[in-house]
Amino acid sequence: MYFTDRGIEELEGRRGEEEVTLAWLAERLRTFVDLNPDFEVPVERLATWLARLDDDDPDED
Repeated sequence: MYFTDRGIEELEGRRGEEEVTLAWLAERLRTFVDLNPDFEVPVERLATWLARLDDDDPDED
């Protein structure tokens, strides 16, 4: 188990029944990066990965 799994499990446990929009998530990510600029690159990578999940060829970068 990765350390991040704890945070993911907490998120799922506390808010797993909620429905949110991607616009809401994007705003929360922006706020998080504003408060924690050291996490700009990992958040950008996560957002890009989520945005491209349905791309046909993930190795086509």
